Amino acid sequence: MQKEFELPDIGTETDDEITISFWHMEEDEEFVKDEDLLEVSTNNVTLKIVTPSTGKLIEILAQEGDVVTVGDVIALIEITND
Repeated sequence: MQKEFELPDIGTETDDEITISFWHMEEDEEFVKDEDLLEVSTNNVTLKIVTPSTGKLIEILAQEGDVVTVGDVIALIEITND
């Protein structure tokens, strides 16, 4: 099942800018649950975001260097049964 992957709440202040730093995967790459998907950074911290389940990265919508906010759709993923 294909779904939108939204930037999760990373516990930052609401006025912090969140920048997509690095995608650990490429489009059409398969992944397992809790695998590193991407890194984001704020003025204070850099964090890794992991995959929510087993699946496949269909399309990257937010590119490296893009500034995003919590809840923004940053990728399309396909979820498979674990």
